[in-house]
Amino acid sequence: MTEAAQPTPYRVLARKYRPTDFATLIGQEAMVRTLTNAIASGRLAHAFVLTGVRGVGKTTTARIIARALNCVGPDGQGGPTIDPCGVCEHCRAIAEDRHVDILEMDAASRTGVNDIREIIESVRYRPTSARFKVYIIDEVHMLSTAAFNALLKTLEEPPEHVKFIFATTEIRKIPVTVLSRCQRFDLRRVEMDVLAKHFAGIAEKEQADIEDGALRLIARAADGSVRDGLSLLDQAISHGAGKVSEMQVRDMLGLADRARVFDLFELVMKGQMAPALDLLAEQYALGADPAVVVQDMLELAHWLTRLKITPDAADSSAASETERVKGAQMAKDLSMAQLTRCWQMLLKGLGEVRSAPNPLQAAEMCLVRLAYAADLPSPADLIEQLRDNPPAPRGPGGGGGGGAMPMGGSVHAGASQSIAPGGMGGPSAALKMEPAVAAQPLQLPAMPATFAEVAALFTEKREGILAVQLRTQVSPVKFEPGRIEFRPHKNADRDLAPKVARHLSEWTGRRWTVTINLTDPAEPTLSEQDALAEHKRREDAANHPLVRAVLDAFPGAAIEVVRDLTPAEPEDSDLAFDADLPPGDEEL
Repeated sequence: MTEAAQPTPYRVLARKYRPTDFATLIGQEAMVRTLTNAIASGRLAHAFVLTGVRGVGKTTTARIIARALNCVGPDGQGGPTIDPCGVCEHCRAIAEDRHVDILEMDAASRTGVNDIREIIESVRYRPTSARFKVYIIDEVHMLSTAAFNALLKTLEEPPEHVKFIFATTEIRKIPVTVLSRCQRFDLRRVEMDVLAKHFAGIAEKEQADIEDGALRLIARAADGSVRDGLSLLDQAISHGAGKVSEMQVRDMLGLADRARVFDLFELVMKGQMAPALDLLAEQYALGADPAVVVQDMLELAHWLTRLKITPDAADSSAASETERVKGAQMAKDLSMAQLTRCWQMLLKGLGEVRSAPNPLQAAEMCLVRLAYAADLPSPADLIEQLRDNPPAPRGPGGGGGGGAMPMGGSVHAGASQSIAPGGMGGPSAALKMEPAVAAQPLQLPAMPATFAEVAALFTEKREGILAVQLRTQVSPVKFEPGRIEFRPHKNADRDLAPKVARHLSEWTGRRWTVTINLTDPAEPTLSEQDALAEHKRREDAANHPLVRAVLDAFPGAAIEVVRDLTPAEPEDSDLAFDADLPPGDEEL
């Protein structure tokens, strides 16, 4: 076979349909708008850094920027433009990766300071033919610390004819001293519907018949990466020999049927584990990866939570009919507590499935745990149930197991039973089993009704330091059961509010919110209120006619203590007081 008759080598779709200008670059409108305005106004930075996930178009964008800066137009008289002509010598040479003034370096393989020294020495020379000498450094975060330091001075004050373009997936690994010298662009993940539309156009050019559902699956698996999606599209076309169905893509990706995932989720949340495990085994036999099934259920839990919060999300064009109709009904039937608990358990289960020696067994155990936990009430509901329906108190001989047999032939046990004649104890003996007494209920302190009762509860629980601070170092602003607002004094602990809230929630079984209020009027501290009350009692006692007569009769006497009458004291006494009398006088 002659050289002319040899077939043209196949180019994968990711290379064949690589964008060559900003018009064919999808999903990056914000960056294109910024560069358009910069080129139109002549405000061109000397260094750019492009960051984003793999396959989103960082290196491609760097090459497009190099073409836009060096394009001279078909007539050779043009300047920097956002729409490179594609026909001038510079555009064609850059597109074919053979332009001598466009230097592209892979920092993953050239990480040392010597590689950067070559760049530093070459920037002093003007470009051979282009307008700008452009240095594209891919995966720049792989450079060593010494290489970054060597580049700093040149990067801060480069010659007018030099432009630097950095691309990286790990922007946090680049020193801030480098980032501060660059204009940063964050390339966003491409949305799923945009990817699906883009892939549909490429499939049409490739004369491949692909179902819309298959395109959505590929776009979803791409996770915002155009290159990953094109690689999967290339594989799907080969897998289906030009005609690709949704089921073929599911088999290729190892995915479970979306409708079957809804059925599996519904069975698990209803606690019907036998059919749920059969359905999981069926999907596994069809080629579905257990980890992918659990991940699909995790995404479904998130989708149902979104529908629970914002029902309008069902109107999204990216949602399928099953997600809109069946998802809306499931979100209505499930509570928010069930969905959030489901998310946590599936997220933990996904890690177990990925690390387990047998992923299918790990997935089954994850679903079993989820099914048996789906109907569990929340801790708050349990406490409310204990408050509303306390169990019967334990009897004097309480206990769940069998006790000693009394004289009458009866014992305490878990159920009522009898022994037929002729059994143990003789022909006429009957052993009667009485019901067991219920367990003692959980005793929770009563809810404090005032701020003073809160301080008293801390004293009762032997939290003396906090009790003293509540009485002397805070001024109450607002109080209601479950919520406290106070103004702390300068000697109060900085973390007094969270400590009080934590202890009250633990003791009462109800969530308490304790906040600091520095704006609204505040009451005196509890100790100041007690002092004011004691002063008022003394004044009232001093104004009593009998006390007034005693004080007048005994000059120098003073009221020391004012006490309320107790039941043990004589009821005919109107007032009890102690007085300091002068020497020689008797105490009244």
